[in-house]
Amino acid sequence: MGRGPSIEARKNAVDAQRGKIFTKIIREISVAARAGGGDPGGNPRLRSAIDKGLSVNMSKDVIERAIKKATGELEGVVYEEIRYEGYAPGGVAVIVDCLTDNKVRTVADVRHAFGKFGGNLGTDGSVAFMFNKVGVLSYGAGASEDAITEAAIEAGADDVVVYPEDGAIDVITSPDVFNDVKDAMVTAGLPPELAEVTMRADNDIAVEGETAQQVVKLLRWLEDIDDVQNVYSNADLGEDAYA
Repeated sequence: MGRGPSIEARKNAVDAQRGKIFTKIIREISVAARAGGGDPGGNPRLRSAIDKGLSVNMSKDVIERAIKKATGELEGVVYEEIRYEGYAPGGVAVIVDCLTDNKVRTVADVRHAFGKFGGNLGTDGSVAFMFNKVGVLSYGAGASEDAITEAAIEAGADDVVVYPEDGAIDVITSPDVFNDVKDAMVTAGLPPELAEVTMRADNDIAVEGETAQQVVKLLRWLEDIDDVQNVYSNADLGEDAYA
């Protein structure tokens, strides 16, 4: 299973695009509440979305308003979930998850991005089989491997991955027990630096040089589209990709 971007890189991305992040989280809260009800205690997806909002200092008033709009207490926009799949340069597989109120606009924006950077949009299921949906709790260098491993296994995690190059640790869970494991780790005095339900590829594809730079440009362009919630790929990118 490939490792995602570093904790620092993901935190910086949040800080750099706070307004856009707010919009994406509000859409996620809306869809989760509409699908599973407005009580986060009985709706794990809504609870995860609320936690994500609180982690970037979203006010409780904003969160409550989004839930009320989704459950019909206030008038609001109805968003539809759509997933697009395709390939970036170098044979890199890409999944693009969207929440939109205009499918025609969204597919045009996504198709334009793939075409602009030498990729191509595929059919449903063309790359999704290469990925698994997992919960990830990330710890930075200096965290206690023994303590985290013992607590994670006790809490019901599937795996603990240690990265020897920098000492970072990822606790891997199934999506169903993600919130329970996170709660247990916090209770054990081991709060993660970052926690999310994400898609991870079974195997990564190494790309270098100009190809890697094109992949980075495509992924960034996709992430910047208003209707796009999350972008996942199996790219293993070298440092020169960000030049």
